[in-house]
Amino acid sequence: MAKATRASDDVPDRAVCALLLIDVINDLEFVGGEKLLPRALPMAKKLAHLVQRARKARVPVIYVNDNFGRWRSDFRAQVRHCLDDGVRGRSIVELLRPNDEDYFVLKPKHSAFFSTALETLLQALETETLILTGLAGDNCVLFTAHDAYMRDYRLAVPSDCIASESPTSNAWALRHMARFLKVDTRIGAHVDFRSLKRRNRRGGRQRNVTHGG
Repeated sequence: MAKATRASDDVPDRAVCALLLIDVINDLEFVGGEKLLPRALPMAKKLAHLVQRARKARVPVIYVNDNFGRWRSDFRAQVRHCLDDGVRGRSIVELLRPNDEDYFVLKPKHSAFFSTALETLLQALETETLILTGLAGDNCVLFTAHDAYMRDYRLAVPSDCIASESPTSNAWALRHMARFLKVDTRIGAHVDFRSLKRRNRRGGRQRNVTHGG
């Protein structure tokens, strides 16, 4: 885990909720990327508005990104690759490029928690609610949601701020997360950052109770 150089003091040292952008710095140069692009682009436009609102509300924005096999690259190199090399995902990255106040974590597998420093960062921020967004809804977002749920985070996955290759798979993932992980799936425009921060200060982290069957 690393953090970009901070240009101001706008990002708080303690943040009871955080916005995660999963695999949005993505060249989409893989089999299936051509199917994902037309679904990811309208999603990215919605997500860009949510990111702006999060920054204004002083909610940390955390990019959790695969390096897509570019093991000698860091996060900034991946951003430059997506912007400068004429790749399929360039329009997505142009909408969602990070700024100097954002955090970033590189991940080797599907979940944002697997073999990364994300949990350490969230503990340092004293985060209690995670808003998960990005690509793909039925894959890395879903894996991350499962791992976050087992760590007792409150979860929101705005339904218009994730995308998958198939609309059917994306809808299935949202239903699954809502039913089994208690995820709030209201659209990004309905995410109320002030309310989330007030609720968390009163209630603390959720305690998940698992039931057999």
